[in-house]
Amino acid sequence: MALYEHVFLARQDVTAQQVEELTARFKGVLEANGGSVPKVEYWGVKTLTYRVRKNRKAHFSLLNIDAPPAAVAEMERQMRIDEDILRFITVRVEELEEGQSVMLQKRDRDDRGDRGFGDRGFGGDRGFGGGGRSFGGDRGGDRGDRGPRRDREEAPASVETE
Repeated sequence: MALYEHVFLARQDVTAQQVEELTARFKGVLEANGGSVPKVEYWGVKTLTYRVRKNRKAHFSLLNIDAPPAAVAEMERQMRIDEDILRFITVRVEELEEGQSVMLQKRDRDDRGDRGFGDRGFGGDRGFGGGGRSFGGDRGGDRGDRGPRRDREEAPASVETE
């Protein structure tokens, strides 16, 4: 049998309990067709990058699947019919990931260090924005320690451009 990772997105207005019921239903379809689902992960409600069928958020779920291709095709057919499923993707893999997926692992931000620009990790002591000015701050002609622009200051007034 082939190994797959399958992620599906359910509408934001269904409850987490209903998402678990959807997962159980699709898991049952796979098992009825000779497959198994060794791991199921619910990733929670996440904001989408762009609207999908008028939804800005969705419930994300991962299924690790060990099943024949016909079983996966039947599960995908049923997902296309279900109005609560916004999107899904199935990827064939060489081996299934053990333990928690990357989405569930706690991100270790301590080793990144301080990157400045408030608490959002942007800019930092690398001098983003240049010249000691704040990013997007007052730009009212103050050139800092660079001095005036030579092309405007030293250009003769009688030069005409066509």
